[in-house]
Amino acid sequence: MLENTKTASLYIVLISIHGLIRGRDLELGRDADTGGQTKYVVELAKALAKQPLVERVDLVTRRIVDGSVDFSYAEPVEPLAENAQIVRIDAGPEAYIRKEELWDHLDYFADNLLSWLHRQPRWPDLLHSHYADAGYVGVRLAHWTGLPLVHTGHSLGRDKCRRLLALGLTMADIEQRYHMSRRIDAEEETLTNADLVITSTRNEIEDQYELYDCHSSDRMAVVPPGTDLEKFHPPGSDGNEAAFAQTLEKFLIAPEKPMILALCRPDERKNIVTLLEAYGESPRLRQLANLVIVAGNREDIREMGEGPQSVLTELLLVADYHDLYGRIALPKRHAPEEVADIYRLAAASHGVFVNPALTEPFGLTLLEAAASGLPLVATENGGPVDIIGNCRNGLLVDPLDKTAIAEALLTILDNPELWREFSENGLRNVARHYSWDAHAEAYLDKVQPLTLHTVRLPKTPLIAKTGRYRNHALFTDIDHTLLGDEAGLEEFVRTIRGNRKRLIFGIATGRRLDSTLAVLKKHRIPLPDILITSLGTEIYYTPQLLADIAWTYHIDHLWTPRVLRRLIGDLPGLRLQHKSEQSRFKLSYLYDGAAAPPLAEILTLLRQQELSVNPTLSFGQFFDVVPARASKGQALRYFARQRNIPLERILVAGGSGADEDMVRGNTLGVVVANRHREELSMLDESSNSIYFAERPHAWGLLEAIEHYDFFNL
Repeated sequence: MLENTKTASLYIVLISIHGLIRGRDLELGRDADTGGQTKYVVELAKALAKQPLVERVDLVTRRIVDGSVDFSYAEPVEPLAENAQIVRIDAGPEAYIRKEELWDHLDYFADNLLSWLHRQPRWPDLLHSHYADAGYVGVRLAHWTGLPLVHTGHSLGRDKCRRLLALGLTMADIEQRYHMSRRIDAEEETLTNADLVITSTRNEIEDQYELYDCHSSDRMAVVPPGTDLEKFHPPGSDGNEAAFAQTLEKFLIAPEKPMILALCRPDERKNIVTLLEAYGESPRLRQLANLVIVAGNREDIREMGEGPQSVLTELLLVADYHDLYGRIALPKRHAPEEVADIYRLAAASHGVFVNPALTEPFGLTLLEAAASGLPLVATENGGPVDIIGNCRNGLLVDPLDKTAIAEALLTILDNPELWREFSENGLRNVARHYSWDAHAEAYLDKVQPLTLHTVRLPKTPLIAKTGRYRNHALFTDIDHTLLGDEAGLEEFVRTIRGNRKRLIFGIATGRRLDSTLAVLKKHRIPLPDILITSLGTEIYYTPQLLADIAWTYHIDHLWTPRVLRRLIGDLPGLRLQHKSEQSRFKLSYLYDGAAAPPLAEILTLLRQQELSVNPTLSFGQFFDVVPARASKGQALRYFARQRNIPLERILVAGGSGADEDMVRGNTLGVVVANRHREELSMLDESSNSIYFAERPHAWGLLEAIEHYDFFNL
């Protein structure tokens, strides 16, 4: 356990799931997932840990056990500082997979991280998610715990989609390659629920976040990242740059010429092929300078992923077409500790650093280059607008205009006085605007107020006596899941009665309490130990039917039913259900699919009004809206923590869209065979602990008990 001697109070959890993250020798550029974000979160954790107000920082990522990557990524905990550490959480396969393949495993990550947090001495004060996948997890943790959520997007799906379409890709191609719809849905949900969104530049807010339904500048703050000014500095007399200079000599006929340097991943979004074409098509540029493209590390291009392989192959083809041998360098590898030397080598040659990316959310390499004394030429899309605006050390260009790129480079290279002015401006202003100390202080100024008025669920609830000797639980919906076949129901009831001493039996339903009790009595179903009713907005304990007041207070967060009634009541095809179906925390409508807007359009409307709610459509005709913190799945996890029962020992059964978050994650899920199970068809049976029963209703539940060998777990 971490020890800390400083007088401090804030415990911050940073969540960054994809990529290869460790505290030393970051493999930047290894692939599309191991770039600026991985470096940023590590440096942020270290910088925050130095602040007097900070007691502890945990940077949480995915644990990877894979022979193709270093063993250090399998370590559950890695120290970063006296009061900071990297924590690695299991989720999905042990192998390293790209971020687009992580979506089916994020519910496991969330459940496992929640269990880990419960084992800590106290709750964090703040959750900070990075990128859409961590946002998905962060929203769930914030709902389950009541902790404030801060989010940083780093890059955004809608903006990326827009630019990929401009490159000629079809929506079908984009969806297949990037799972873009899931990413955008996660971003929309995160922006709706986050207490604060931190961006690196004003441009992100104005040009990228405005593409989203819940775009509220009131909940956004610009906090530019920092750079390590001790590591990145102008060239001196130590001569450390000589080692990489020798690497370049085998590529370049005249290595003494000024160096045009690009340093990035071999990713099509980085647009380095266009940079090479701009260089190749400019005789003056070829004569004046060498082009050095440091694009990650590789052993064999043929064994790389499709994206990097395509980019590197195209670079070689363009270089051959323009006969650029002796004028360009494309080194196969470089060590992480050589990066600063590479910048200084370029600065010593009176060269220029260039970032021609189609869009650059921020651009940490621009700060590193500026701190090394290099003038900049950078894309006009994204973070470079602010960086060059603040530092006054370069030129912005249209990344799709090869002529503009070449002319900007020539403007600086042909003018020694301008080169010197840009170099000196960069050195002076990067220290002024972009140090890590300044970043950490500004960050804490923005986030600390969020921690002052947070009402959290108890960390260690009392364990009720009813569950003391029972370490298994079974929860099921009623309609079209438990009910529908009398013979199957009778067999299920016999099974429950026969195992009642070691089993907690629960019902999770959209029905109100009175309706639930009536239907249980009618079908002679034993009174459950716990009733989760009205779509997870109410929790009752039997036999006295005691209501859980703590849960009621928890879900009341930002609940505005009158506003919702006015908004939804004007929509065609939606009609309020009978008064008996309404409750304090549930608005229920009949949904006419022929006349009502699609569910996606209703979600958009709710987000545009900045309403933090949880809407569901079930059985194709019932549209319900409950608070964002309420659902069957969230109530179930609250119960699991109260009773100290692992989710892996809770069997949950459902059959409609309202049951999705209950069967996802670490629970033992079963989807019974009924005509509405297509509402859960998005659940991938191969990557989730979800069993799709062959038999309907209660028979499907019995089938799942046998499938999981449930009573012998």
